[in-house]
Amino acid sequence: MKISGFTFIKNALIYDYPIVEAIQSILPLCDEFIVAVGKSDDDTLALIQGIDPSKIKIIETEWDESLRTGGFVLAEETNKALRAISKDSDWCFYIQGDEVMHEKYLPIVREAMLKHKDNLNVDGLVFDYRHFYGSYDYVGVASKWYLSEIRVIRNIPSIYSYKDAQGFRKDDDQKLNVKLINAEIYHYGWVKEPAAMQKKQETFNKLWHNDEWIENNVVKSDTFDYKANVSQLIRFKHSHPEVMKERIIRINWKFEEDPSFNNSSIKDKMKHFLKKYLGINTYYKNYKVV
Repeated sequence: MKISGFTFIKNALIYDYPIVEAIQSILPLCDEFIVAVGKSDDDTLALIQGIDPSKIKIIETEWDESLRTGGFVLAEETNKALRAISKDSDWCFYIQGDEVMHEKYLPIVREAMLKHKDNLNVDGLVFDYRHFYGSYDYVGVASKWYLSEIRVIRNIPSIYSYKDAQGFRKDDDQKLNVKLINAEIYHYGWVKEPAAMQKKQETFNKLWHNDEWIENNVVKSDTFDYKANVSQLIRFKHSHPEVMKERIIRINWKFEEDPSFNNSSIKDKMKHFLKKYLGINTYYKNYKVV
């Protein structure tokens, strides 16, 4: 069984992306790892070159600004990396620049890949998500956070990155047939030094919205106010991936929240009740479970 990892990145240092940790977290599973490195205003290229030359294959790209609306440029960059994967790979493991997998899940993922390798009805594997917010001690639980997503796909030409690169589709916009596995992706996109987080808000919103929307909706500031944007958190009481330990030690800001003051909407309460007690998942699903 051959496994290829793939991702895309641009301006990783400016926006404080844990891209090195993201790649390292799944690299033990991968025989090769394709990284589409966009033309950057920092030393992102050198950062990626320093990871593992024996496995890393870099594609230097330039982002197409005409694909700005809807985040489509993110899918295009993802597809550039996907198309460069070796033809003889069985599975493709996708990880974004702010996602990390705990090492405890490595054997679980490998076992699932082996189990479903020859079942051509299975297009991919779905992971649960933990979305960290404000600091490494809190996880978002409001319905705006997606609960799960596809991160392993079969290496076939008909599969492509979908919309803003959150998930995948195949052929003519068909959802993938997937298996759920007992593994999680830790999403750290909302845990950044406040100045870097503010830069990301002001810049990355341009990939989804026009200038007028940004002017009216993105607060101009030197630092991001996590408190002003907080919504339904719980305290994280488990361990972080080993590759994240050094980054967590370096944290240089404080964020504290009392989860007892969570104010869940009726919509969130109903979704939570249906899923927990009746097994009915009304959250967004970009796939079909088989």
